[in-house]
Amino acid sequence: MLTQVLPKERAETSADIGAVHENARLRLAAQAAGALVFDWDVVDGSITWDGALQVLPLHFGNRAQILIDSIPQEKRAALQNILDTRSLYATSFSIDIEIASAMGALNFTMMGSRVPGEGGRTERLIGILRETTERAREYQRLTYLANRDELTGHLNRNALRAELAQAIDKAKDENRHCAFIVASVDRLAMINDGFGFDVGEEVIVGVGERLARSLRGSDIIGRTAGNKFGVILKNCNEREIEVVSGRLRAAVRDHVIETRGGQVSATSSVGAVWLPGAASNSQEAMLRAEEALDKARERGRDGFAVYEHSPQRESGRLRQMSIADEILAALKDNRLKLAYQPIIGAKSRRASHYESLLRMIRPDGQVVTAGYFVPAAEQMGIVHLIDRFALETVVAKLKAHKTVTLAVNVSGTAADDPAWLQTFIEYIRENSDIASRLIVELTETAALHHFEENARFITQLKDLGVRVAIDDFGAGFTSFRNLQMLHVDTVKIDGSYVKNLAGSPENQVFVRTLVGLAKNLGLKTVAEWVGSDADAGLLQSFGVDYFQGFHFGEPVIDPDWT
Repeated sequence: MLTQVLPKERAETSADIGAVHENARLRLAAQAAGALVFDWDVVDGSITWDGALQVLPLHFGNRAQILIDSIPQEKRAALQNILDTRSLYATSFSIDIEIASAMGALNFTMMGSRVPGEGGRTERLIGILRETTERAREYQRLTYLANRDELTGHLNRNALRAELAQAIDKAKDENRHCAFIVASVDRLAMINDGFGFDVGEEVIVGVGERLARSLRGSDIIGRTAGNKFGVILKNCNEREIEVVSGRLRAAVRDHVIETRGGQVSATSSVGAVWLPGAASNSQEAMLRAEEALDKARERGRDGFAVYEHSPQRESGRLRQMSIADEILAALKDNRLKLAYQPIIGAKSRRASHYESLLRMIRPDGQVVTAGYFVPAAEQMGIVHLIDRFALETVVAKLKAHKTVTLAVNVSGTAADDPAWLQTFIEYIRENSDIASRLIVELTETAALHHFEENARFITQLKDLGVRVAIDDFGAGFTSFRNLQMLHVDTVKIDGSYVKNLAGSPENQVFVRTLVGLAKNLGLKTVAEWVGSDADAGLLQSFGVDYFQGFHFGEPVIDPDWT
């Protein structure tokens, strides 16, 4: 027997079925998104869960207190603030919480709406809970890397400089003194050549550990460059600088370092500056400690020196500061430019590609070359601004001119900074359409100084399709074995060996040898400073692939192809 359903009853039944289907859809959507839906009755302390129940590390049942108890006491403040809120208005919220579990601490983001009850007290919380453990760990890792040196685990240069600035300001406020010390590993290049770069890195780590163990609890250590560590001595008198520096040098000198290549003996030289008397800010302090370190090295290994005021040095520093101001003004006024010099095919005698060279136009129209302002930019810590300008300008030119290939230089200071190198890689990755028409040039000495980082940098560039050249080859001391390990595409023979080549039999032997070795490694060669047809003819007979020099074309800010 069929039961007749009246129109009203029929409508109610359809609505019920629709509601059931809607709830099912919401549940499936929450499960697929990995979200846990909650309805928390704050008044009676019950909580209802739905959706991706597997997100929770354990089953909380319907007791909200179990959830609260699982959050460490010191991590409950944000949640407790919402529970304790008194407001007549419904509000939304989003907080991060941490829940203890057998698998360790798990991170969650809780977001939803707060429903007020009588007197504005929180009556109900309705929303979703999403696990964010991996994101939180990645954030912690990136935060750590942003402040820590990847090799040694000590503070990196930027983080150490920030700590130094705080120490100087505090010393000024409290009318006391502190000091900054730079300790370098002596003759690290010899250790690298004798034992290999992996052992060299172990020596750097070992020296850093010995220095750290020799410090007081209040002192701070960081790695400022490849073979250098910076140390902040808080609240010390002038006499203590020498005592602490002696202790640091002894800690390195008196104990061999165990490495995979065997025991290695190392020494360190130390330069120091007393603060705030000898420097008013962290930048000055670092520069003057480096000056003291240079003086200590003049005395040989295991040296020590304290910065002393020198009118000549001060004049040089003021000049560098003036040039730095010029650079910043030029960047602001769009007076920093790139000039493009052609690289000529030895056989075709036609432009193959162009090197992008920095130029600064002064307000009076005078054009000055990079040799005038880049060294000051490196000393004053603003060279990254110039490197960024050059990279962005070259990428923009490549996008605008689809048939041209350009080379851009990476400064020596930038080549020592893993964070900047990674930023460089990310920018190229974002503009990967121009990668095949980009050549990145590293100087020989810069490529060797931070060998492992630069080898990784070069590999990443080549994976993106970028070509890599070693500039000024022959001016430093990179062995062909190291060159082979870097996997570059091109070597540019230093112009000092090429200039007036036809009149120098000794340089002819040297250049011919370099070209022969490069060809055996499958590398292209560029001869710099080619100044005559006679020199070009000799170079072509040696097998050089490309020429660069004023004889074939000067750097031009607005070349024909633009």
